[in-house]
Amino acid sequence: MAEKVLEVKDLKINFNTYGGTVQAIRDISFDLYKGETLAIVGESGSGKSVTTKAIMGLLANNAVIESGAVKFEDKNLIGLSENDWRDIRGDDIAMIFQDPMTSLDPTMKIGQQIAEPLIVHNGMSKKDAWAKALDMMKLVGIPNAEAHIKDYPHQFSGGMRQRIVIAIALITNPTVLIADEPTTALDVTIQAQILHLMKKLQAEINTSIIFITHDLGVVAGMADRVAVMYAGQIIEVGTTDEVFNFPQHPYTWGLLNSMPTTETEKGDLEAIPGTPPDLLDPPVGDAFAARNKYALEVDNKVKPPFFKLSDTHFASTWLLDERAPEVEPPLEVRKRWAKYQEKHPEADRKKAVVVDTTVALGTEDN
Repeated sequence: MAEKVLEVKDLKINFNTYGGTVQAIRDISFDLYKGETLAIVGESGSGKSVTTKAIMGLLANNAVIESGAVKFEDKNLIGLSENDWRDIRGDDIAMIFQDPMTSLDPTMKIGQQIAEPLIVHNGMSKKDAWAKALDMMKLVGIPNAEAHIKDYPHQFSGGMRQRIVIAIALITNPTVLIADEPTTALDVTIQAQILHLMKKLQAEINTSIIFITHDLGVVAGMADRVAVMYAGQIIEVGTTDEVFNFPQHPYTWGLLNSMPTTETEKGDLEAIPGTPPDLLDPPVGDAFAARNKYALEVDNKVKPPFFKLSDTHFASTWLLDERAPEVEPPLEVRKRWAKYQEKHPEADRKKAVVVDTTVALGTEDN
């Protein structure tokens, strides 16, 4: 059994706005294990980034954590003082943001920015910290690092700046690394290089990664497990193989059906109709019901519990209830099911069982 390094339990976060209270995160739970990559996916506004900012203690001033816990090494991070956060943030838990130019100080030399966490958190001398920074620049693939360690951010390309941000995040060998859409601003070739680099460095320092993205194509080669978020809730979670090839929630079907593959023919891709609900006044039942052509009458009245399909695979949809009618998912999803069940004949959605909705979505023994 892998060691659990982070546990998010029943987290609920509201934002106070002029228009009212936005219920941004609505009772989510998940675990992160040593050395794994957990991808959190979903459309913009689903709550992915708010969740990770709560883990980092970086929520906006108008955010209110109504309930729940974020436990790191048996310590609840909710309610920590800023002084306590300084000991954790950037050392035990580090973050890579979407745009490297907003993460880097334009007035500081790159070597100084990479070395700073070692000086602040580890008490290392400036000389030793700069030497380690140089080693890290080489490790993340900055060419001719010795000549560029005293350069400023504007002197690097976007891909090189993102490598520098990764170097800063990993210089202290953090236990948890949060990557919030770290390749969105990069072209496809550089994106692939950065993802490969992250996996390589992860293996070397055995850090655990929470990878935030809306790009399912990125997830396939990056993550060990996937949590699908919609309207401030996790609605499906499982291994990457389970979520990609045996998905159960209609929202997950929609995401996969809108993702091009090598077999996609012209005109086959379908967008998910409609828009996410207004979280100033969230729906009573399944938040996806209004956009879901497979929605049942109960979806508009009662939030579905989680159904367990395996020790690692859970989905919150009434379609898994034994009383639900048989439905036919999109063709792309049916193809995935068929291939998956050839390899896993024991996989049977009709055997799904209801689990406690407060279960910390990781493995059976949580």
